[in-house]
Amino acid sequence: MRVLMPGRILDRHVGGNTTYARTLAAGLRERGVDVGSMKFVGNPFGTLALETAQALRRPQTDQVLHYVADTGPLVPTRAPSVVTVHGVASKWVGGVRTPRAEQVWRGRVAAAIRNTNALVTVSESSADDVAEVFGVDRDSITVIPHGIDSAKFDEPRQFSDEIRGSVPEQFLLYVGNIEPRKNLIELVQAMADRELADLGMPLLIAGKPAWDADESMEAIRSAPNVHYLGFVSENDKIALMQHCTAFLFPSKYEGFGFPVLEAMAAGAPVVASTRGALREVAGPARTTDEIDRHSIARAIREAVGDDDWLESAPASGRAWAETFSWDKSIEHHISVYRSVMDK
Repeated sequence: MRVLMPGRILDRHVGGNTTYARTLAAGLRERGVDVGSMKFVGNPFGTLALETAQALRRPQTDQVLHYVADTGPLVPTRAPSVVTVHGVASKWVGGVRTPRAEQVWRGRVAAAIRNTNALVTVSESSADDVAEVFGVDRDSITVIPHGIDSAKFDEPRQFSDEIRGSVPEQFLLYVGNIEPRKNLIELVQAMADRELADLGMPLLIAGKPAWDADESMEAIRSAPNVHYLGFVSENDKIALMQHCTAFLFPSKYEGFGFPVLEAMAAGAPVVASTRGALREVAGPARTTDEIDRHSIARAIREAVGDDDWLESAPASGRAWAETFSWDKSIEHHISVYRSVMDK
C-alpha cells in the first residue's frame, strides 16, 4: 500500500494537523506502508492546482490519497481517496475566519467531501457538526480519535537554559496557539481575580501567535500575573506540563483537543471547558461549562484549592490519556484505506 498526504501539512509544521499527519505517517511506515507527499508551493492557489492535478492522475496500484486537513481536490479523484475533516469551529465560535474566508473554506471542505471516497473525523462531536453543516449522512462518517504517546510525556524532563529562569516554583499553564478560539482574553482577565492573585501562582503562556492574534497578544502582555514565554521546544513544553500546578484550557471550541490529553499524559491536573470535543476528551479533568472570566476564575480557584483532587489528578489523567492509542488509530485508518481500495 502507498499513501500520499498533502506536503503542505506533512512537510511543514502548521499545528495539530501536522502532529496528526506525521504521527499517522510514522505509524504507517512502521507497518510497511509507503507514505509520500503531494507537491506544494508557497502560495495556496498553486498548491490547490497541484493537489487537484494529483487527483486527476492515473492511480498507481494500491495507492490511496489521504487529504488530512479538511480541504482537498476540486474534482473527483481517480485513485481511492480519504479526507479528514477535523471539525467546524465556526458553527460555534464567531471570528474564526473572515466571512469571505469562511465561505471559501466551507466550499473547499464540501468539495473535498464530495470528491473523495471516505470521510473521517476525530470525535463524535465533530462528526455531528460535519454532518449538520455539510449535509452528510452521519452514519457515513468514520470517527477515529487521535492517540497520545503517553510514554513520551511521562518521561521526566528538565527545563532548558532558555526558559529555566522564567519558571517559578508554582505556576498555572496554558500551551497552544494564540488565537481567538482559545479564549485567552477571558483567561488572562480571570487571572486578575484577587483570590487567584493572592495564591502566588502566575499563569505562564507558551505558544505562537496564529491568526487574528493581535488582541489576544495585547491582553497577554498587559495582564498582571501573566507571563508570556513565546514558542517553546517540545522538551520545554513537556517539562512545563510536568511541573505546573494546573494546566488551563478554557477553549471556545476544539475538534479534538491535543493539549488537554498531552497535559494529562504528563501528569498535570487539568481545568478545561466542555466545548466541542472537550466534553469527550477531557475525561477526569475539572471542567467549566461557562467560559467567561468570572467562571474561569471560579473554576481555577476551586481546582487549586482542592488538595485531594490535585493529589489524585496525575494518576487518573495518565490512565485516561493512555486509552487514546495511536496504534488503534493507525490500524483504524488502514481499515479505511482498504475499504476505499476495495470499492
